[in-house]
Amino acid sequence: MKPVFGCVRVSLQMSWTSTMSSGYSSLEEDSEEYFFTARTSLFKKPSVKPTNLKDVEKEKELRTHLTYEEIRQKVEQYNTESRDHFKMTLNTNGMYTGFIKVQLDLRRPITVKGGGAGGVKGQEAFYLPRGSINTLHISSTNTVRQVIEALLRKFTVADNPAKFALFKRFSREDQVYTCKLSEEEHPLFLRLVAGPSTDALSFVLKEQQTGEVLWDAFSIPELQNFLRILDKEEQDQICSITKRYNAYREKLEEAMRATGGPG
Repeated sequence: MKPVFGCVRVSLQMSWTSTMSSGYSSLEEDSEEYFFTARTSLFKKPSVKPTNLKDVEKEKELRTHLTYEEIRQKVEQYNTESRDHFKMTLNTNGMYTGFIKVQLDLRRPITVKGGGAGGVKGQEAFYLPRGSINTLHISSTNTVRQVIEALLRKFTVADNPAKFALFKRFSREDQVYTCKLSEEEHPLFLRLVAGPSTDALSFVLKEQQTGEVLWDAFSIPELQNFLRILDKEEQDQICSITKRYNAYREKLEEAMRATGGPG
């Protein structure tokens, strides 16, 4: 089977785990154009090619030519097919709101801003659990870039949003494909057209795939946090290896004493 243009075929085996905390927060106070709420638990280089610009133009053309009645029918069909309480709502002006789920697949640590006493102070670097899923409530006007910014802002991530990209993942003929979305695409429109099935469409947040790591894009505190993480991982690995070989030495010496050999 030929791979989809602008996409990369990946394994059909997908690990989907979710740890969501209750409660919502809103960005409506930031801008009338934003309509976000979120709930989540915060705490090499994949060969993924960017999606072709023709995909973006096709999405824009389709969105432009959908009438209010066509949108209404699609929203009704979506809500009928949905098996959870994440429904879409259509407003009289043609804008609609709904939910998307975004899976986190971050390989590098992210920098989190502290929340004061009892929590993280200053800025600390963390590895977010890979495979965790965030649920966002957005509108049809929100773009990919706004979704990324909202995810980072709601979870007090200090990293530059330009370091991240949103990908769409979909199944076709028993194969799973992943394509990078343009920053100006509209995730909720894609969700509406694809329907509620995560096999038909799901969203994944990853680091930007620009080849080698662009260390110049990181601040000095971020780099220092990375070094502290690497030092801790190195010490943990040294301790683990030392403990394992000490245990092996003890067993070997016991065996030698049991056979009357030197030891």
